[in-house]
Amino acid sequence: MFKKILIANRGEIACRVMETAAKLGIKTVAVYSEADAGARHVEMADEAVLIGPPEVSLSYLKADTILDVAKQTGAEAIHPGYGFLSENAAFAEKCEAAGVVFIGPPAKAIRAMGLKDAAKALMVKAGVPVVPGYHGEAQDADLLAKEAEKIGYPVLIKAVAGGGGKGMRSVYSAAEFPAALASAMREGQSAFGDARVLIEKFLTKPRHIEIQVFADSHGNAVHLFERDCSLQRRHQKVIEEAPAPDMPDAMREAMGAAAVAAAKAIGYVGAGTIEFIADVSDGLKQDAFYFMEMNTRLQVEHPVTEMITGQDLVEWQLLVAAGGKLPCTQEELSISGHAFEVRLYAEDPANDFLPATGQLLRLRPPKASTSVRIDTGVRQGDTVSPFYDPMIAKLIVWGENRDVALQKLGAALADYQVAGVATNLDFLSKIATHPSFAAKDLDTGFIERFKDDLIPEPVEPTDEDIALAVLHIVLERKKAHFAARGATNDPYSPWDDMTAWRLNGAGHDDFRFRINETDLPVHVIYEGGGFLLQLPSGMMEAEAEHAADGSLLANLAGHKFDAAVVTSGPKVIVMAAGRQVVLQLVVDDFDASGADSGAGAITAPMPGKIIQIFTSMGAAVSKGDPLVVLEAMKMEHTLTAFVDGVIEDIFHEVGDQVDEGTILVRMEESEEAS
Repeated sequence: MFKKILIANRGEIACRVMETAAKLGIKTVAVYSEADAGARHVEMADEAVLIGPPEVSLSYLKADTILDVAKQTGAEAIHPGYGFLSENAAFAEKCEAAGVVFIGPPAKAIRAMGLKDAAKALMVKAGVPVVPGYHGEAQDADLLAKEAEKIGYPVLIKAVAGGGGKGMRSVYSAAEFPAALASAMREGQSAFGDARVLIEKFLTKPRHIEIQVFADSHGNAVHLFERDCSLQRRHQKVIEEAPAPDMPDAMREAMGAAAVAAAKAIGYVGAGTIEFIADVSDGLKQDAFYFMEMNTRLQVEHPVTEMITGQDLVEWQLLVAAGGKLPCTQEELSISGHAFEVRLYAEDPANDFLPATGQLLRLRPPKASTSVRIDTGVRQGDTVSPFYDPMIAKLIVWGENRDVALQKLGAALADYQVAGVATNLDFLSKIATHPSFAAKDLDTGFIERFKDDLIPEPVEPTDEDIALAVLHIVLERKKAHFAARGATNDPYSPWDDMTAWRLNGAGHDDFRFRINETDLPVHVIYEGGGFLLQLPSGMMEAEAEHAADGSLLANLAGHKFDAAVVTSGPKVIVMAAGRQVVLQLVVDDFDASGADSGAGAITAPMPGKIIQIFTSMGAAVSKGDPLVVLEAMKMEHTLTAFVDGVIEDIFHEVGDQVDEGTILVRMEESEEAS
């Protein structure tokens, strides 16, 4: 076994690999960018080396630099995690040439499966069923449009080197095809350095089911059963579970055999995933599944497989890379119980899931146990930056059966507390508690079909929410007062008393919160060790204190709360009983509105890079016309005209990096529109 390895990655996967390495007594070397100098994976590693600026092209994708670090630190092997260099055949070859073990498959296997069109041709030869489509070399736009017509709409355009939903577009008509093709090609070039695409028939009621495979260098290969990854948004997985609900044994055997055959056909070694699409318009059947692609690396969702098999797949990777045999035969592997994994992201579901950036002011996960697992690369106080994937954590739960596991998932999500950035936490909770999800009514269109149920509406604050906000502010003031009093010559002066002491009458304070454009006053009277709050609906007696972890322990008229309250400027975020409410504290000397961008301004919704401008000065545009394409967090975001009008100013050029809120275009609304 290795004595020291380098992890050529960041975030939760780097931390995940380090946990297994520590268990096995293997020393670890982390690499990090300037943006990740204080990151959790840097802290966890035995050694850490700076490799460049925040941009991935200048840091985590610098293969030669990372290989040099491995040699300088004496690392015998490199674990690439997923993403970045994990499926880079040239990097695998460089490692081999330098005498450093690449903890992954051989370069020839990566190449064989790295291009979707070539991979499908190989699978046809191996007898693995594939989806009808065009996988040819010719990339002329007119030819591709004709091929799409032959296949029949709807079709799916996919970057040949793609993954993670990037460079992928579903198209429902010939009119949509040119713009979708151009966008997919651009994104493929940007994300993978390869603009080529393939086109496939788009199944209208599919389930995405994948098989975990493992092979060693001694000719052994097994599968570790399936994962159902059907709940997706923009072709990116949101919730994964194992085993697949209602999977017939015959279908499981057929898919497992096909996956192992696919791995053996390319001389595979290590961990891999064969992704299938199953047509469930007539239920799950063993003759209605098709090969989509192979991921020649460890998957984001590998923990659900670990939970139902009891195996450590990273340990398997290290064992196989060191020349060992697989630790289990197919007959020795079995399924125990059911597991779910959800991906907690910094993104705003109510704003078309735009990625969010900012500091994690509060981050308290549910309590970990043998049935609740949290994989994360961040801690409270860390910042979600615009440079990398906005995943905060993966939450994985296990139960004796699907119903029990789903109940545990809902409870764990209700216990999760995150504040400081917008997240998909409520969105995930609504999926976990949706009756159709519980009823196993699954396909890749689930989220779109139930979007109105799943996208959370703004939560209206209750009197309890307002009371918790006020109590937190008062206790924080008390803490500050005590600190200030301790620094004075007269710590007992009544003028420094936090209870707003008065010679005659009880001390009190007044607050105002702005809710739905209305200012609501709250009157606080200090009574002995407690408080009397005058709230919109009447008076309420209250007691409160902060726990050691910052939680607010409050008693509101006999109702006890274990809550969390976070302030950011005038914004007060209250988390209690599985809900999160944002209140606006009215502070006379604080301008909460920020700079006025002015009428007709199109602003950047997040930090990003301008990659295309569709319009020009003086151009007439209609509502919905694309104006600017912004690339942020590895995805394209098209900004459109919000009314009919004329372009007055364009403030930036293609290639410019802009901050959130930056004015990109200003337009004048046409008289007809007004």
